[in-house]
Amino acid sequence: MVSFLIAYASWSGNTGEVAEIIEETLKHNNIEVTSYRIGGGVIPSPRDFDAMMIGSFTWDQGATPDEVKDFVADVGYKPDSVYVFGTGDTQFGGDALFCHAAVKLARFYESDVEPLRIEQSPRGKQQEQVVKWTEGVIQHWRHLQE
Repeated sequence: MVSFLIAYASWSGNTGEVAEIIEETLKHNNIEVTSYRIGGGVIPSPRDFDAMMIGSFTWDQGATPDEVKDFVADVGYKPDSVYVFGTGDTQFGGDALFCHAAVKLARFYESDVEPLRIEQSPRGKQQEQVVKWTEGVIQHWRHLQE
């Protein structure tokens, strides 16, 4: 069975909510999921999964939170299939810095899929955006396996 790791950092709960919607969508598509809240104990090895999804909020004028940087360093290598999602708030830095942590992570991991960027909470119309993005990730991953 196909398995994905979802690793995410969340302080306010918004990134955690996005991770939950992603997890539900993956499971609905018969993908086994392990969710790991960054900073929450023993880090699962991305090598044990077919793909990794990493989520982060954006902090301090476009910065990636230290715990996410530590997670990336602790993993110690770049897995092949990494997909990135993030939450942010345009009132802190405008469009230029909106979800900048997710943009930087996607660039670092050389992700083939644009990062999902959600304004604060994924509720309402943005929930549909999360589901659609996740389904696109699934299609992309499956296409790579052909």
